Amino acid sequence: MQRCAWCSDDPLYIDYHDHEWGVPTRDPQVLFEFLLLEAFQAGLSWITVLKKRERYREVLFGFDPQCLARMTDAEIDERLQDPGIIRNRRKLEAARNNARAWLQLEDPVGFIWSFVGGRPLVNQYASREQVPAVTAEAETMSRALKKAGFSFVGPTICYAYMQACGLVMDHTLDCHRHAQLVDASATSGPSMQVH
Repeated sequence: MQRCAWCSDDPLYIDYHDHEWGVPTRDPQVLFEFLLLEAFQAGLSWITVLKKRERYREVLFGFDPQCLARMTDAEIDERLQDPGIIRNRRKLEAARNNARAWLQLEDPVGFIWSFVGGRPLVNQYASREQVPAVTAEAETMSRALKKAGFSFVGPTICYAYMQACGLVMDHTLDCHRHAQLVDASATSGPSMQVH
């Protein structure tokens, strides 16, 4: 089965590629979780974050923004001792900060989806080399998130976030998921904008 070139043979990576990456989601909990996970990934490989994802769910209150927003400095210090996560104070403080910023948004889902006009952008890339690291939409999202008080939301992180949550669909044309996601959208999901 043909997959995107970035997907290794790690079963965790394959499962993520085949079932989550590029699938449009409007679930606020999933959108929030991925926003934090992408921030934790900054400077590291995505597989590193995937392998720690379950532990993050355990120590970060299931990515509940209400609970995370109330996390104390002492609780952050405690988590910095946990080898099951990426022990970076700035990223943990950003998770708390981003939870607070998320809760200030009147309509977080609508806000996130506004950067693609409410419908997934479907790209037609033949190879991994054609897929950009940043787009104008990601730059706009980054500026808006920063203005709203978020941190660790640079344009590269925002574009990876858009890919992960299906705001953009960057499975390459040779990947089996490209056709599956386009077909699924045509029959039941939100209409996609083909680029």
